[in-house]
Amino acid sequence: MAHSPSGHRSVPHTADLRIEAWAPTRDGCIKQAVLGTVESFLDTTSAHPKRTHRCRLAAERDDDLLVAVLEEVIYLLDTEAEAPVDLTLRDVEGGVEVRFAMVDATMLPQLGAVPKAVSLNDIRLSHGSAGWRCLVTLDV
Repeated sequence: MAHSPSGHRSVPHTADLRIEAWAPTRDGCIKQAVLGTVESFLDTTSAHPKRTHRCRLAAERDDDLLVAVLEEVIYLLDTEAEAPVDLTLRDVEGGVEVRFAMVDATMLPQLGAVPKAVSLNDIRLSHGSAGWRCLVTLDV
């Protein structure tokens, strides 16, 4: 993390997937958490988005927004067999609009276990002198 203003990595965790992400902005940090999640189980290096999925999410806290975005990713994987390879977040009245650039997940090489749920234990999304950081655990 010391050399890049934005990024993500998986960190060791017993039987689950744990993602750490960082960025200068809250939205950038959430984006990095999503990309880290998707890249943990799909090889997206040759992926080209086929469509855009938009949704509006409401959350009282930043941690809740992180959970809501990741739950939407898991929902889309489960119901549409699609995964985001990029996303943008935009504050709107009453919440946040998320635009996901989606790919057909069945057309990409699978690298690992697909997340089934976001664990609500030990979720962190915070701002500090070095920007935003988050840590989230996903059940696989």
